[in-house]
Amino acid sequence: MRRKRKLLKRLLDLPDTRKIIVIIGPRQSGKTTLLQLIRNSIQEMGHKSLFLDIDLFSDFEKIAKYENIINTLKLHGFKEGSNEPFFLFLDEFQRYEDVSVILKNLYDHQENLKIYATGSSSLTIKQSIQESLAGRKLIYNLYPLDFEEFLDFRDDESAVELYRNSSSLNGKNLGSILVKLTDYLKEFMVFGGYPEVVLTEGAEAKREILRSIFDLYVKKELVEYLKIEKIYPVKLIIEYLAINNGQKVKYDELSKISGLSQKMVKQYLDILEETFLIQTIRPFFTNKNKELIKIPKIYFIDPGVANYFVKNFNPLELRKDAGFLFENFIFSEVLKKGAESTGLKFWGDKNQREVDLVIDNPARLIALEMKYKERIKDVDFSGLQAFDSMYGDRGPDLFLVNIGEQYKHDRIQVSLPFHIIP
Repeated sequence: MRRKRKLLKRLLDLPDTRKIIVIIGPRQSGKTTLLQLIRNSIQEMGHKSLFLDIDLFSDFEKIAKYENIINTLKLHGFKEGSNEPFFLFLDEFQRYEDVSVILKNLYDHQENLKIYATGSSSLTIKQSIQESLAGRKLIYNLYPLDFEEFLDFRDDESAVELYRNSSSLNGKNLGSILVKLTDYLKEFMVFGGYPEVVLTEGAEAKREILRSIFDLYVKKELVEYLKIEKIYPVKLIIEYLAINNGQKVKYDELSKISGLSQKMVKQYLDILEETFLIQTIRPFFTNKNKELIKIPKIYFIDPGVANYFVKNFNPLELRKDAGFLFENFIFSEVLKKGAESTGLKFWGDKNQREVDLVIDNPARLIALEMKYKERIKDVDFSGLQAFDSMYGDRGPDLFLVNIGEQYKHDRIQVSLPFHIIP
């Protein structure tokens, strides 16, 4: 039984560095567990450490002033000026702005102190540490589980093996040998990758866990921390986005539905994005000024979240939105595997030919079209072919992602959904 996050290995394999490690991601994505696993590894090596949950006021008081935290550290075996490293773990540190100043002072004056910190709002964290911790920190995102981690958490070694070997398959009509993986994929597309949801058995119990997660999200993130007073309009916005998951969204439509100004709508969308609920992507154009004025598409970072807010956990066979859920799944996989959100786009031309996802970075241009079907038709290639004809000078990698076939079609790689490379 491994149940280890990929980020854990990355952090444990980091070259020795004094920089503060900041881990950000949505609530209940596993940040606290990750910190505890890192701490366990540190303690197994014989090092001393201290874990503080800043969400608890009693723990916050221990770090509210520089003198307080130094004395607290000393009580747990920290020695100033020692060659022996000491590790400090801070959970949900973004809750109080002054903490970043304390962290700066600790970093500047205590060379044998190594700090790990987590938070659930990237906007407030980045704002509070941009200046005070400039050059002193490394930031990592921890999202809900990707599909490979999901299989690992399900403790099904045969499914993990199938997943890892599926990249070597070639041919059509592969659905019959991919039944186990496809069944898991359908479950993942309905209930998502929040660790507690994945580890809970039964559809009703999973729904209850999602409800508790987002009751806490509204209470802790939106009301207590971000001081949002108009919760009902925000709820209407989230529900509309869930119904239209992965589709183009007009700000004036959201304004009508919520009764808020377009300015307020954009501010709330920023908050939903910075608290890891949704991700906005814009059209791909070579003219960057043109890109900024086009209608964006909005995805939920976790498919279970979208289904929770749309109140639909029916099997995919009964869903009219299965294609959009599949598109959302591929988008979230690409994001979780390390693609920069600013480089994620979509594309369309005046002839209604489209590409669902474009990964735009200087080194590599990747276009992905998603089809939730087992058999591909010639018409399914039209969007990618049109994109290639327009941007072929950049040598884009072209993928048509589906659930039943894997082969090469001219320049286009017809691919299964299990190994999408950002």
